[in-house]
Amino acid sequence: MNYIPSTEEDRAEMLKVIGARDVADLFADIPREVRFKGDLKLPGAMSELELSSHMAGLAAKNASTDRYSSFLGAGAYDHFIPAVVGHVLGRSEFYTAYTPYQAEISQGTLQAIYEYQSLICELTGMDVANASMYDGATALAEAALMSINATGRKEIVISRAVHPEYREVLKTYVSNLGLSVREVPHRDGVTDQEALKKAVGGDTACVIIQNPNFFGAVEDGGAPGEIARAAKATYVVAAHPISLGLLTPPGEYGADIVVGEGQALGNPISFGGPFLGFLACRENLVRRMPGRIVGATIDHNGLRGFVLTLQTREQHIRREKATSNICSNEALNALAATVYLTMLGKAGIRQVAELNLQKAHYAQKQIAALPGFSAGFKAPFFHEFVVETEVDPEELNKRLLDYQIIGGLPLGRFYPEHGKSLLFCVTEVRTRQEIDHLVKVLGGLAQ
Repeated sequence: MNYIPSTEEDRAEMLKVIGARDVADLFADIPREVRFKGDLKLPGAMSELELSSHMAGLAAKNASTDRYSSFLGAGAYDHFIPAVVGHVLGRSEFYTAYTPYQAEISQGTLQAIYEYQSLICELTGMDVANASMYDGATALAEAALMSINATGRKEIVISRAVHPEYREVLKTYVSNLGLSVREVPHRDGVTDQEALKKAVGGDTACVIIQNPNFFGAVEDGGAPGEIARAAKATYVVAAHPISLGLLTPPGEYGADIVVGEGQALGNPISFGGPFLGFLACRENLVRRMPGRIVGATIDHNGLRGFVLTLQTREQHIRREKATSNICSNEALNALAATVYLTMLGKAGIRQVAELNLQKAHYAQKQIAALPGFSAGFKAPFFHEFVVETEVDPEELNKRLLDYQIIGGLPLGRFYPEHGKSLLFCVTEVRTRQEIDHLVKVLGGLAQ
């Protein structure tokens, strides 16, 4: 029961019960020099109607995708979410559920996770998928640790065309484990295959690429796999799930582990989270997987049921045998992806991918034709592309906001050598009118 003391008498009684002289005693552990001094400038009490209006006014200051046309991607994507996704997620049996600790009585939750795993396997072309990866970055880091454990080697080779924040998370994961991370440069927006071949050696546990990569460019997925296999290393691919409606699944060009960010599958951007990492692998690596795996079985009455087949985290087995400490439950986000993929089906996911591809190429062609702009790379791309500009990218984005446009990502933040470049993203929700408006405004701002 929550109790908020509302009068001086109530507050005095509360302090007496807990053995404190005054409210200041509750903050005794906080040094006085860092405590707030003075009175908080808070408005007076409001009615519910007044408060709703006030909060709506504050929210309107945000440049949300409800009112702005967004051409920003780089890991978080503005896709259309069918209404049925929110309807299913809002059901109390899913919305209020957490981790299935007493798993076998949580048949609905287990079946939802099982269906999610099955869909991820179909999408990636892999044998088995798990559940409850935090996001794409941690899924990639966990894949690297799987490779380290499977091979007994100490070096991770990763392309610089992989999302820079994914690479930073990976380095954080391995920073105190005596492991090394070697980065391979890109050439014209895709991984330099010659440099990759030279980087991979006898101590390489895994080779990691992203396809499509951070620049949106489509990699030659087969070549890195051949390099990894020649060195008896694991081949890890970070994939964009929507792109798999068109592109060859990584399982078909030799990937041992496929990871990625599942936010695009029915999950809103939500200011950056919570997101959904997916991880799938070949059957021989299944006991190296983190998270949980739900399996289907038959009970003693011959009826189909679901069980937690594997749950190799520290809370469930001896610490030294745990594959990972990753444990928070992402089942609600996974359910959103499950409903989304089920509603679209094979034809639907292909159609969404085609719309992304076509609209992005239309936008890139129009922007690159403007004076002061040019295509950053010649490599084929999916729904993100790099544009070079003579105008300062940061200043350009600020001015675009005046036209209710959220511009692309300035690449200089992560790649100093591309300080005059922007990474634009175009998904199926962007209309031709919005794209043409962006092109017109860019043309005017570049003059």
